[in-house]
Amino acid sequence: MTRTHDNDAGQLGFDDLLADTEAQNAHRKFERETAHLPGDMEKGLSFYREQLRAHNSAMLACDGDEIIRIRGQARLLAAKLNGGTFGILAGPESPGNVLMDRTAGPERHVPLWGQKGDFIIDIDDIPVRVEMEGMLGIVSHCHWLGFAIHAVDRDRPFLSETGYRSFLGVHADPAKDVAVDQFVETVLRSYLSEELGGHPVALIPRGQHLNMPAQANR
Repeated sequence: MTRTHDNDAGQLGFDDLLADTEAQNAHRKFERETAHLPGDMEKGLSFYREQLRAHNSAMLACDGDEIIRIRGQARLLAAKLNGGTFGILAGPESPGNVLMDRTAGPERHVPLWGQKGDFIIDIDDIPVRVEMEGMLGIVSHCHWLGFAIHAVDRDRPFLSETGYRSFLGVHADPAKDVAVDQFVETVLRSYLSEELGGHPVALIPRGQHLNMPAQANR
């Protein structure tokens, strides 16, 4: 019995040593991969702005490899600013959110690809406020970044009964020379035509949609 306990203790010690070695190797690998990246937020913001310009050019050129490379570097930057961990969007003060928020486009202006933005677009005389996702957003693994729409005039029909709808993970072939507003307009016109039969819907009064079945809350 004593011999068995000794073996167990030895095995536990070996497992701990192995886990510690793996953690050290992972840390050294991360340090090598991020050695060229800034380690403080102000320099990080400057670097991230350069990444945004490069990312926008890559999106317009439809250069998939470069898009993936830039987004990967942006995630590494945010992780480095987060002390080497990837919880980069854990809260408003997390590095990923700070990088996106502090480099957001001016309100009512169409942003660069990868830049957070908030602008208005008209779809068949329907004013739509668009919130564009940033390069570190939740669907950054997709070619086309996500966005959400809000009703501007709640007294008029809209593209959603609730006055809000998100468009994440849009499935469309990559294409060259498509600006952010052109992409959004194409998606919304397609949605209006194919999902709503070409007819916008009346908005439900505020609060009432909370009691609606999930399939009706669109």
